Amino acid sequence: MTAATESESPAVTQECWANLNVLLDSCARNFAELPAIGMALEAPLSYRDFHARIAILAALLAAEGISHGDRVAFLAENSQNWGAAYFAVVRLGAVAVPILPDLPEADVHHILGEMKCLFIFTSQRQIEKVYDLKEQLQKIITLDDYREDSGVVDVQPFADFLQEAEARFGEQYSAGRLVFPEVGGHDLASILYTSGTSGFSKAVMLTHENLCANGYAVSRIMNIKPGSTFLSVLPVSHTYEFTVGFLLPLIKGGRIVYAGKTPTPAVLQRICAAERPHAMLVVPLIMEKIYKKKVLPVIEKSRLLGFACRFKLGRRLIYRRIGAKLLEFFGGRLEVMGIGGASLNPEVEAFLREAGFPYIIGYGLTETAPLLAAGPHGDPAIPLGSTGMAIPGVELRLADPDPETGIGEILARGPNIMKGYWNDEEATAEALTADGWLRTGDMGSIDPRGYLFIKGRSKSVIVMASGENIYPEVIENKLNAFPFVVESVVLEKGGALEAWIYPDYEFIDEETAGQNRQQRHRYVTGKFDLLRHEVNKQLSVNSRLSRIVERREPFVKTATHKIKRYLYSADTRDL
Repeated sequence: MTAATESESPAVTQECWANLNVLLDSCARNFAELPAIGMALEAPLSYRDFHARIAILAALLAAEGISHGDRVAFLAENSQNWGAAYFAVVRLGAVAVPILPDLPEADVHHILGEMKCLFIFTSQRQIEKVYDLKEQLQKIITLDDYREDSGVVDVQPFADFLQEAEARFGEQYSAGRLVFPEVGGHDLASILYTSGTSGFSKAVMLTHENLCANGYAVSRIMNIKPGSTFLSVLPVSHTYEFTVGFLLPLIKGGRIVYAGKTPTPAVLQRICAAERPHAMLVVPLIMEKIYKKKVLPVIEKSRLLGFACRFKLGRRLIYRRIGAKLLEFFGGRLEVMGIGGASLNPEVEAFLREAGFPYIIGYGLTETAPLLAAGPHGDPAIPLGSTGMAIPGVELRLADPDPETGIGEILARGPNIMKGYWNDEEATAEALTADGWLRTGDMGSIDPRGYLFIKGRSKSVIVMASGENIYPEVIENKLNAFPFVVESVVLEKGGALEAWIYPDYEFIDEETAGQNRQQRHRYVTGKFDLLRHEVNKQLSVNSRLSRIVERREPFVKTATHKIKRYLYSADTRDL
């Protein structure tokens, strides 16, 4: 099953499949004078300058001893320096090991130890995580030019490293005399550790072809014009942002703008007002917060608006006005917002659709570099709740679909499927079939037109005594739609279902201002009783909730804000 695609741009050709170096060279030729990449509110590098910077950095890395197959770590926030260093590493046939900046120190040590990285690109905010590894690390380069004055470790600021590269190899680059080793499409480009919801992270091996094929396929379903501004707010060390928020804009001749550290709404609004992005990626949590904090209160506090929203025409008119204000918030010229990394609440998606907001939902995994299904952009026939069609070059099918519901495990095949898990043949054999299909571990259905619907993780399915399969994510979406619920987890205990709720304490504080502790407790209890009653009315008899339990702190989540469900098994008693 493949999605309908736009006409192929002359700048995006089949050669982009070869490897990341060919892809970058092609972009530099096609868009040489266009702005390529930079920090928000700062002057960007052009494609020509970005390419030159990468080449001389690669030459210096080679002179420092980095060669084909060596692994180089990246533990830093987004920046143009991160991108330049990454491309310099893969130019040599070496392997980049991006590490999510939010990972705790113990996980960082595990990754660096297992990967045996001798070089690392990092930043001031991350430097303490590598203090204890100074004997292992031969070179520590700070992408934000941080200078370590404590003497604990020796670091080299990126600016100094770049200046040395320019002094030693600048003239050779200008004269076209720099020569680099041949790199094949099947050579490893990145090893990324999954931020999975079902247990210990695995090291995913992605080749040049995996990443190029996925970037190229996405470029055929996302309508981004040369010169467009792509605002990046998610970590580029995650494959979702890397492929769709980094490779895609480069393939299309766009300008990547990094927001810096995770921006607050006020900072984001200031950046959007100045940069006026045409495209950006977000996780569902961002849009869900906007809906619950900015949209619902406006409607609920006005009897007139609340009454009008009971009718389709009135609701559409009101949502369109709110949608226009939302577009203004993001700078006024947003053409597409990619939403992925986790499931989007159906109520929020319904609002975005009626508001005329330009969004596209995607589905994928780290193991698939990452996108499997999305859009295509601008397709009005995509049903609500669907993640769209298989992207070009990807095949999707269902394993053993239920004859009544049509739900089965989603299998995927294509040039973007990982090479396997690092040093784990058993896990690789479990994930990949002999004929190249990846078992995603996600349950879903595909309608007759080819649109994919995700139901939940196969490991999270709850089988009730009646034999009915319960997908807890479906119930959680209903719970999370209520304004006083931040997030929830549905579990089976003693043959019944219960929900753990992390409430919105800011909302509760506003609603119970001036009340004592007992009154607040009665308010929360009453809200939970009402919540259980309202949600149970929408569920089958076997999937109704027996009780709701308050959780006093947020659930532990992955980089894309999916809850690590395995931490909250039915046996867990500690709330």
